[in-house]
Amino acid sequence: MSKKKASGSTRQHPPRAGKRRGVKLSGGQKAKTGMIIVRQKGTKFHAGANVGMGRDFTLFALCDGVVTFLKKQGRKLVTIKA
Repeated sequence: MSKKKASGSTRQHPPRAGKRRGVKLSGGQKAKTGMIIVRQKGTKFHAGANVGMGRDFTLFALCDGVVTFLKKQGRKLVTIKA
């Protein structure tokens, strides 16, 4: 019989760094072309007018303007008013 109690393998790995996800620009703030607005996993926020979506679901500005968050048909949209 084993004298040592079994411990999970997760205790033996160092903690991982965070992914730095979340909203980077809030509603009413000015955005320049190419600025990241939201870093997310999946489509919690959808791209609206003048907003593009990257391969990892990152939302970014396609033109200069003011960021606005809308709710339309049950979706949270991020748009930029130029």
